[in-house]
Amino acid sequence: MPDTPPAPPEIRGVPDLTPVQQHLVSPAAPVTARVVSTRICTAARKAAGFVRHVEIDVAGTPLEKNWTAGQSFGVVPPGTDEKGRPHKLRLYSIASPTKGETGEGTVLATTVKRTIDEHWDHHTLFLGVCSNYLCDLKEGDEVLVTGPVGKRFVLPEDPHAHDYVFFATGTGIAPFRGMLGDLSAAGYAGHASLVMGAPYRTDLLYDSELRTLDADHAWFHYRTAISRETTENQPRPMYVQDRLEADADELIGALSSDRALIYVCGIAGMELGILRTLWTILPPTVRTQFLNISPDAPEDPALWDRKMIPRMIKPSKRVMLEVY
Repeated sequence: MPDTPPAPPEIRGVPDLTPVQQHLVSPAAPVTARVVSTRICTAARKAAGFVRHVEIDVAGTPLEKNWTAGQSFGVVPPGTDEKGRPHKLRLYSIASPTKGETGEGTVLATTVKRTIDEHWDHHTLFLGVCSNYLCDLKEGDEVLVTGPVGKRFVLPEDPHAHDYVFFATGTGIAPFRGMLGDLSAAGYAGHASLVMGAPYRTDLLYDSELRTLDADHAWFHYRTAISRETTENQPRPMYVQDRLEADADELIGALSSDRALIYVCGIAGMELGILRTLWTILPPTVRTQFLNISPDAPEDPALWDRKMIPRMIKPSKRVMLEVY
């Protein structure tokens, strides 16, 4: 008889995620909101890209007081596409705490990178429709919005029952800005680390805010990974998985607790490096709490690829992934 594959380990510390509202405003009937603030959130004139923090007042709409940090909302850009059809909505992560930018649940924010590229086939400029529309809006401008959307990438219903390791690249920082705001407002006293990846120091988003949060709260640890330059505290270029490995002595201790949860948000592909490194550096009894690896997967994590997620490389319910 063929060998029976071993049963997957019991996963401890699985969170009960916060119940959320969804789809209160449908794409078929978007509501009108208003921009109340817009500002650059990279180092002006020095960053490799252009990213703006845009705040939108949704007072008087079904979105008011009805989103949760970690969710997304939709934006419907004006105009039509090349076939004359109205532009479809785009989803953007909410970068605000659950009570919003003002604490009243009326103003939500998002983190938008202008998409500026070149068509490879005919060498003409390509501008992202919605990202540039949002970045061009000024205070007082109206914008059509929908949502909220998402129920998996949120904090637990009891955030105090868990510790957190957050990984972000680029605008993937948006949901974590909101979650950290919620933890701070709740008087959180556990352990939360954020590993933020960027090509250059000038591309770090909300860097000043996060350094202040780190300085003011013993429970929060802010770590950066700069991939295209070195810094005074980083003698070699690093991606987020390299920071995980470099700070393993501290992070393994945090991840070894049954309280620990992992959240990953950013550019598709970043999750593979993180999962490979977790499997490599964590003790066997710990890594199986976060990953269930099929017998069909290569034993060497260096041979894993994204197509194996989640078929052969299955994150547990203690790992939340949101990549785009």
